[in-house]
Amino acid sequence: MATIELTNENFATHVEQEGILLVDFWASWCGPCQQFAPTYEAASETHADITFGSINTEEQRELAGAAGIQSIPTLMAFRDGICVFAQPGALPAAALEELIGKVRELDMDDVRAQVEAAQQAQG
Repeated sequence: MATIELTNENFATHVEQEGILLVDFWASWCGPCQQFAPTYEAASETHADITFGSINTEEQRELAGAAGIQSIPTLMAFRDGICVFAQPGALPAAALEELIGKVRELDMDDVRAQVEAAQQAQG
Protein backbone atom coordinates (compact mmCIF):
# COMPACT_ATOMS: atom_id res chain seq x y z
CA MET A 1 0.00 0.00 0.00
CA ALA A 2 1.34 3.42 -0.86
CA THR A 3 1.56 6.20 1.67
CA ILE A 4 -1.61 8.28 1.94
CA GLU A 5 -1.77 12.02 2.51
CA LEU A 6 -3.43 12.91 5.79
CA THR A 7 -5.23 16.22 6.24
CA ASN A 8 -7.47 17.94 8.77
CA GLU A 9 -10.39 16.44 6.88
CA ASN A 10 -9.36 12.76 7.00
CA PHE A 11 -6.94 12.44 9.95
CA ALA A 12 -9.49 11.49 12.63
CA THR A 13 -11.14 8.93 10.36
CA HIS A 14 -7.84 7.12 9.81
CA VAL A 15 -6.74 7.33 13.47
CA GLU A 16 -10.03 5.92 14.74
CA GLN A 17 -9.86 2.81 12.54
CA GLU A 18 -8.80 -0.48 14.07
CA GLY A 19 -5.28 -1.59 13.27
CA ILE A 20 -1.99 0.24 12.93
CA LEU A 21 -1.51 3.70 11.46
CA LEU A 22 1.98 5.16 11.11
CA VAL A 23 2.16 8.90 10.53
CA ASP A 24 5.19 10.79 9.20
CA PHE A 25 5.14 14.55 9.84
CA TRP A 26 7.46 16.22 7.29
CA ALA A 27 8.16 19.32 5.21
CA SER A 28 9.62 19.70 1.72
CA TRP A 29 12.51 21.91 2.92
CA CYS A 30 13.59 19.38 5.60
CA GLY A 31 16.70 17.40 4.61
CA PRO A 32 16.23 14.59 7.15
CA CYS A 33 12.58 14.32 6.02
CA GLN A 34 13.70 13.83 2.43
CA GLN A 35 16.23 11.20 3.51
CA PHE A 36 13.60 9.30 5.53
CA ALA A 37 10.91 9.37 2.81
CA PRO A 38 12.27 6.43 0.72
CA THR A 39 12.67 4.27 3.85
CA TYR A 40 9.12 5.06 4.92
CA GLU A 41 7.71 4.43 1.44
CA ALA A 42 9.57 1.10 1.18
CA ALA A 43 8.12 0.00 4.53
CA SER A 44 4.63 0.93 3.29
CA GLU A 45 5.12 -1.43 0.35
CA THR A 46 6.35 -4.25 2.62
CA HIS A 47 3.60 -4.00 5.27
CA ALA A 48 0.29 -4.02 3.40
CA ASP A 49 -1.64 -4.59 6.64
CA ILE A 50 -0.51 -1.23 8.07
CA THR A 51 -1.76 2.19 6.97
CA PHE A 52 1.10 4.59 6.30
CA GLY A 53 0.16 8.26 6.28
CA SER A 54 2.12 11.44 5.82
CA ILE A 55 1.37 14.98 6.92
CA ASN A 56 3.01 17.93 5.20
CA THR A 57 3.44 20.29 8.14
CA GLU A 58 3.59 23.32 5.84
CA GLU A 59 0.16 22.56 4.36
CA GLN A 60 -1.39 21.13 7.53
CA ARG A 61 -0.17 23.59 10.18
CA GLU A 62 -3.29 23.22 12.33
CA LEU A 63 -2.94 19.44 12.40
CA ALA A 64 0.78 19.61 13.18
CA GLY A 65 0.05 22.08 15.98
CA ALA A 66 -2.69 19.89 17.44
CA ALA A 67 -0.25 16.94 17.41
CA GLY A 68 2.35 19.04 19.25
CA ILE A 69 4.94 18.69 16.50
CA GLN A 70 8.04 20.71 17.38
CA SER A 71 10.64 18.93 15.25
CA ILE A 72 10.48 17.15 11.93
CA PRO A 73 10.49 14.52 10.82
CA THR A 74 8.35 13.13 13.61
CA LEU A 75 6.94 9.62 13.44
CA MET A 76 3.80 8.61 15.33
CA ALA A 77 2.25 5.19 15.61
CA PHE A 78 -1.42 4.68 16.42
CA ARG A 79 -3.02 1.34 17.14
CA ASP A 80 -6.77 1.00 17.50
CA GLY A 81 -7.07 4.78 17.89
CA ILE A 82 -4.42 5.13 20.60
CA CYS A 83 -1.10 6.88 20.06
CA VAL A 84 1.46 4.31 21.19
CA PHE A 85 4.63 5.97 19.86
CA ALA A 86 5.78 9.47 18.99
CA GLN A 87 9.38 10.48 18.35
CA PRO A 88 11.16 13.09 16.27
CA GLY A 89 14.01 12.09 14.01
CA ALA A 90 14.49 9.99 10.91
CA LEU A 91 14.74 6.28 11.66
CA PRO A 92 17.01 3.93 9.74
CA ALA A 93 15.19 1.07 8.01
CA ALA A 94 16.15 -1.48 10.69
CA ALA A 95 14.83 0.75 13.49
CA LEU A 96 11.58 1.34 11.61
CA GLU A 97 11.14 -2.42 11.18
CA GLU A 98 11.83 -2.92 14.90
CA LEU A 99 9.24 -0.27 15.78
CA ILE A 100 6.64 -1.92 13.53
CA GLY A 101 7.30 -5.25 15.23
CA LYS A 102 6.91 -3.73 18.70
CA VAL A 103 3.66 -1.98 17.78
CA ARG A 104 2.30 -5.27 16.41
CA GLU A 105 3.25 -7.10 19.63
CA LEU A 106 1.47 -4.68 21.97
CA ASP A 107 -1.19 -6.10 24.27
CA MET A 108 -3.89 -3.54 23.50
CA ASP A 109 -6.04 -4.57 26.48
CA ASP A 110 -3.08 -3.65 28.69
CA VAL A 111 -2.53 -0.38 26.78
CA ARG A 112 -6.21 0.59 27.16
CA ALA A 113 -6.04 -0.18 30.90
CA GLN A 114 -2.94 2.03 31.24
CA VAL A 115 -4.63 4.87 29.34
CA GLU A 116 -7.73 4.59 31.51
CA ALA A 117 -5.66 4.58 34.70
CA ALA A 118 -3.74 7.66 33.56
CA GLN A 119 -6.97 9.49 32.73
CA GLN A 120 -8.47 8.64 36.14
CA ALA A 121 -5.31 9.85 37.88
CA GLN A 122 -5.60 13.20 36.09
CA GLY A 123 -9.37 13.46 36.50
